[in-house]
Amino acid sequence: MLDGKRVLLIVGGGISAYKCLDLIRRLRERGGAVRCVVTRAGSEFVTPLSLAALSGDKVYQDLFSLTDESEMGHIRLSREADLVVVAPATADMIAKMAAGLAGDLATALLLATDKPILIAPAMNVRMWEHAATQANLARLAERGVRRVGPTEGAMACGEWGMGRMAEPEAILAAIADMLGPAPRLAGRRAVVTSGPTYEAMDPVRFIGNRSSGKQGHAIAAELARLGAKTVLVSGPTALPDPAGVEVVRVESARDMLRACENALPADIAICAAAVADWRVAEPSATKIKKATDGDEGGPPALRLVENPDILAALGRREGDRPALVVGFAAETESPVEAASAKRRRKGCDWMVANRVGAGTTTFGGDRNSVHLITEAGAETWPELSKSEVAARLVARIADAFEEREEAPA
Repeated sequence: MLDGKRVLLIVGGGISAYKCLDLIRRLRERGGAVRCVVTRAGSEFVTPLSLAALSGDKVYQDLFSLTDESEMGHIRLSREADLVVVAPATADMIAKMAAGLAGDLATALLLATDKPILIAPAMNVRMWEHAATQANLARLAERGVRRVGPTEGAMACGEWGMGRMAEPEAILAAIADMLGPAPRLAGRRAVVTSGPTYEAMDPVRFIGNRSSGKQGHAIAAELARLGAKTVLVSGPTALPDPAGVEVVRVESARDMLRACENALPADIAICAAAVADWRVAEPSATKIKKATDGDEGGPPALRLVENPDILAALGRREGDRPALVVGFAAETESPVEAASAKRRRKGCDWMVANRVGAGTTTFGGDRNSVHLITEAGAETWPELSKSEVAARLVARIADAFEEREEAPA
């Protein structure tokens, strides 16, 4: 799998550094060679001796080593690897990378390398959400630095949220993607919709829904990971932008449709957004006031009109219709039957049905239970995390394109 490939692993200063020991073992089991650099903070969590024992190679720590630097060791280390991996990539390390600082061995070789770089961020949720961290990540993505994780969960500090370092198997998969053959969807273009839409009633209020955007964002991230040039058209969410994805932010259904049409041509369209079916025909230009004592009249009458159907507009489009159009259907009852009928009615190729309502965590939660409906029938998948649903769905999409290419003309 990784025969002969050389990974330079930079171990940063975070509690999740212990996962690097398992990562090194897995890399070597698959034929990869691993050389380690550990920062001063990293050595507080894992010892250089442990890293050396598992990697079977010397561990490097000091930029000013008289023996290593006599041959410009930081240049040599940076050039001899096929891939540089930073795990855990702390908020401090990410900031230094974004700023181009080179004050220690790790940052010096990151600045000197001409090889691809993969980071596995790990930090407190507040650090992850901070605008400075998000700006630094965006800057690194623009430079071609790839990212795996983080994930959401309990943290060593006792808080819960986004910021846990990806597990070794996920990092290993990302390494294999970068060092192996071209990603399965390389050269493909994809557009994904995500989150809710907001339909204005007045400058203050709107009609919306409970969608968090977690599933759509996870799908966009997975498409990018498999090499597709991906545009994510997102309604209002609190989620960070997925790495390597172009994000277009919108509010209304009409805005979302225009953004999708502007993203064409595309090979793949996945409509995971929860689009409002209706909008107010004539939103008030001023805040709608509540009646006070003595005033006549009750609640305001709102005249609603139907929003454009984005999925049907893409599924029935002529000329530049995407080769594969996938819709999502949120149903409170009989999800397979309702989604099967919707697939035919809207002209899409596949439909992913979710059950929503009381007792489900589809809206806002981290897990999903779906049915994939195609022309061949319906498949029921077990309950999975939304990232696992995304990985399984995008793998099926890659399978479909590979089967089309292999089919006789």
